[in-house]
Amino acid sequence: MSAIAGAAVAGASCTRSMTRPSHVRPRAARTVSTSAVASADRPTAPKLQSHGRVFNFSAGPACLPAAVLEQAQADLLNWQGSGMSVMEMSHRGKEFIAITDKAEADLRSLLSIPDNYKVLFLQGGASTQFAAIPLNLAEEGDKADYVVTGAWSKKAIGEGKRFLLANAAATGDNKSIPDPSTWNLTEGAKYVHYCANETIGGVEFKAPPSVGDAPLVVDMSSNFCARPVDVSKYGVIYAGAQKNIGPAGVTIVIVREDLLGRARASTPAMLDWSVAAKDGSMYNTPPCWSIYMCGLVFAHVLANGGLEAVEANNEKKAKLVYDAVEASNGFYASPVAREARSLTNVPFTIPSSPDLEKAFIAEAAQAGMVQLKGHRSVGGMRASIYNFMPLEGVQTLADFMREFAARHA
Repeated sequence: MSAIAGAAVAGASCTRSMTRPSHVRPRAARTVSTSAVASADRPTAPKLQSHGRVFNFSAGPACLPAAVLEQAQADLLNWQGSGMSVMEMSHRGKEFIAITDKAEADLRSLLSIPDNYKVLFLQGGASTQFAAIPLNLAEEGDKADYVVTGAWSKKAIGEGKRFLLANAAATGDNKSIPDPSTWNLTEGAKYVHYCANETIGGVEFKAPPSVGDAPLVVDMSSNFCARPVDVSKYGVIYAGAQKNIGPAGVTIVIVREDLLGRARASTPAMLDWSVAAKDGSMYNTPPCWSIYMCGLVFAHVLANGGLEAVEANNEKKAKLVYDAVEASNGFYASPVAREARSLTNVPFTIPSSPDLEKAFIAEAAQAGMVQLKGHRSVGGMRASIYNFMPLEGVQTLADFMREFAARHA
């Protein structure tokens, strides 16, 4: 891990080249002609990072630290002298077991996960957990509560209804979080489910809700490891990796041990958390490469200040975009209530003209900022500024927002 230990979190996404082993040839930065974008109307030239990389505002898969990518590149053909790539190793061999053990240990350290919680590395994405949760925590005919604040919590309750009596304890407007005093929680509910951050709408809980004795189950896919979390407040935390901690392919499930062993008899083995826990997440061949990459990310974050540093950087980045919206005198608008605005997914619109939104997205791409188009279900723009989008990238976006508004206001 020494190759990645020195990179700063703020510039982690792709901005700093690390020392490479002598056998790894550095890639030349891609040359991009500015003739297509330079004009009296659009003077800003494309701004690229090292290796010719753009600022990638994708909602996922998302930007990873350049130092981590370079470490993976260096190890690709021959992991630490083993003579094998991680993609070629037996998942039951000592080399890969060492990789998974360290990844879990580093994640436990990052989140201060108590000993009475299991950490599972699973497949199928967070969406598969929409079914696994009721199958593991409830019987047919049992009740569970869902707090619905956007597209992903709607999908979660929709899947839940196939397996139990799923109650919408609260339903938001995709722009805010319903007042907890109005929630209709069910007595005897087997669990209460919510989505910590709605990726599409940009609605985020700033703290876990108080729901009484029912186990609290949370989808943290788009703000996992974006800030310190008190794991002990939850029964189950689950998250897809591809936003903040690695590439697509692995889903993290952190489950309190007393909630294991409750799965229905009909639960498929691949969805039974107890099976995964018993077999060390290796009931079948796990997503080896994705777990390895997550492990590199965990080590990188630990070496650069931990989640406290990540949170501070994320707050700076979000403030840059929201400040640009607020200072635009109405040229831009944020659809989300201030108290629920996400630190990681920032939607904004140009209320006066959808055509200008199209121009904004096209010109931003020409200037080296890509994937700013809002989700197809809501339109507008969306800046996904996950952990490893560098501060420089968000500053570049904020500057472009001001310049674009000045030309079109």
